[in-house]
Amino acid sequence: MDVQKVGKTSLNNIQSKKSGPTESISFQEVMGKNRQEMVYEKLTKLVQDIEDQGKVLAESRTIDELRKYKKMVKEFLDEAVQNGLQLEERRGFNRRGRTKIYKIVKEVDKKLIDLTNAVLDKEKKSLDILNMVGEIKGLLINIYT
Repeated sequence: MDVQKVGKTSLNNIQSKKSGPTESISFQEVMGKNRQEMVYEKLTKLVQDIEDQGKVLAESRTIDELRKYKKMVKEFLDEAVQNGLQLEERRGFNRRGRTKIYKIVKEVDKKLIDLTNAVLDKEKKSLDILNMVGEIKGLLINIYT
């Protein structure tokens, strides 16, 4: 049996590739960016679902459809506030940024109460309900843009 010596000559033949200056991006930054994109996509889908449910609500004007609509809005707000607070901790947003989100959430709550009253008032037209649904959608979009 013949054993060959392993020498340093094979290591000297390997040359390292030198590339131009690269921007160093931390793993945390990459993960944060991916998470933000995922949250944005999820919020966009939720707004689309809320809009579709709003159209169904305007046509049917039933309590069950109103419950579904309110549940979807609550889910959106929970998601937006949860991720908004996480962003605040990570980036150190100022207090005014949080206040704005809470103010919009209060406005959404007020609009949901108005919408509930409109659905319960059978004489309201579908256009009025659609208008309220549109206002709520605008407030929700304002939260995540």
